[in-house]
Amino acid sequence: MSRHPSVKWAQRSDVVFITIELPDAQDVKLKLEPEGKFFFSATSGADKIPYEVDLDLHDKVVVDESKASVGKRNICYLVKKAENKWWSRLLKQEGKPPVFLKVDWDKWVDDDEEDDSKVGPDMDFGDFDLSKMNMGGAEGEDDDDSGTEEENVEEVAPLKKDASSSGAEPEVKKD
Repeated sequence: MSRHPSVKWAQRSDVVFITIELPDAQDVKLKLEPEGKFFFSATSGADKIPYEVDLDLHDKVVVDESKASVGKRNICYLVKKAENKWWSRLLKQEGKPPVFLKVDWDKWVDDDEEDDSKVGPDMDFGDFDLSKMNMGGAEGEDDDDSGTEEENVEEVAPLKKDASSSGAEPEVKKD
């Protein structure tokens, strides 16, 4: 009897990310059909324990434009949707999803935020003034540049040539 590995998923309007978490997977077999049938099987561990996943995806997919990557800790599959539209769920069948299937919140983007996620390092903050935000330390901490940190710093004198060769300790000046 095969076991089910943990499977995480996320989506964009044009693709679905499927990540199968199975460290040291061997004999990996992946099959994706245009109707949305997704099949995975592999073995893992010294005992070659068999794992498999058989999913009926919510809608049709483009097999030729989908890509898989087998890593040491997981198998990632980027599935291209046949239509650029958001799916209400990953699986065709309604109801509660299988216990091994979870949302990948690290990759998840809501449909209304998809365009925002493509904003690069030159983001436009409009009239938003970052200097008005308190980006300092913990609450209640004074931001008075009294130099308390500098008062506790000891000055170390540079090593003298003869001191470094004799193994002597450098002089430390204390205020």
